[in-house]
Amino acid sequence: MKQLGNVLYITTAEAYLSLEGENVVIKKDEQTSTHLPLHNIENIVCFNYQGVSPALMGACAERNIGLAFLTPYGRFLGRVSGKVRGNVLLRKKQYQVSDDENQSAAIAVSFLLGKVANSRKVLERAIRDHALLVDTNELSKASAFLKQTLNALLQCKHTSELMAFEGSAAKVYFSVFDNLILQQKDDFHFEERSRRPPLDNMNSLLSFLYTLLTNEAVSALETVGLDPYVGFLHQDRPGRPSLALDLIEELRPVFADRLALSLVNRKQVTGKGFTQKESGGILMDDDTRKAVLTAWQERKKEEIVHPFLKERIPFGLIPHIQALLLARYLRGDLDAYPPFFWS
Repeated sequence: MKQLGNVLYITTAEAYLSLEGENVVIKKDEQTSTHLPLHNIENIVCFNYQGVSPALMGACAERNIGLAFLTPYGRFLGRVSGKVRGNVLLRKKQYQVSDDENQSAAIAVSFLLGKVANSRKVLERAIRDHALLVDTNELSKASAFLKQTLNALLQCKHTSELMAFEGSAAKVYFSVFDNLILQQKDDFHFEERSRRPPLDNMNSLLSFLYTLLTNEAVSALETVGLDPYVGFLHQDRPGRPSLALDLIEELRPVFADRLALSLVNRKQVTGKGFTQKESGGILMDDDTRKAVLTAWQERKKEEIVHPFLKERIPFGLIPHIQALLLARYLRGDLDAYPPFFWS
């Protein structure tokens, strides 16, 4: 089984990365600050403006080390990829299925079943663990609606129908999300999901975590030989990793939403770490971003029994396992794609 590798996050905007022998060299203001061996690194995620040397880009591509570029505030810019991995027959099958509405819908159903079921589990956990602190009636009604949505999704034959039910489920889920925020209510009050740009502190935190998860999904799909830009639920659009966005649907409640709530409720992040731009968008400062990345990495190390494989694995391997299961389904080794159901 794949081992969970190290991810190097470059959070200093002024940092510049280069290659020296078999090491990544991180420089700031012309001073060498850090040397790290390449062979210990699986992915490099850069939140810097200075960039990366062509030599390091080439070394990452040659060694299949993921190299992604984001703005200092988490907006995805681009990714360097090496040779296409996997056999051509797998990708041809992926493209064939993507062009077939019925086959695409069959896979998309699984993605959304996982998303809605895991969203419901987040609400049910809050009712179980914090019954005296949350509005159990509101959460129970939302949970019941999500349960009905699960049944409705099973009857859908077209992706347009699926997206309609997904939209309704997301609206209901986020309508009660503020109930799950138990601390720092003034700084992290949540009314509705806002994306481009995020208009409050919690939305800023969620968007940042979703970006991290998307990058993990892109790496996982590339590793098993699938094209992360050709999806089954999200429509193809230039520059958009549609299949990665498909894959993270079932993982967002477990990976991102719960972590965001934990960071706020445990006061690992505070309102002082967020500022509002003139456009109205909310940005995280450098210290807050580092705190979130540290928590993200620690979360990935936690172990869980995978519901389909029945094996104990680190949380961080879940995107890779799901990508592998999707590839196995497309190759005909599985009768259906098994989504990740959090228990």
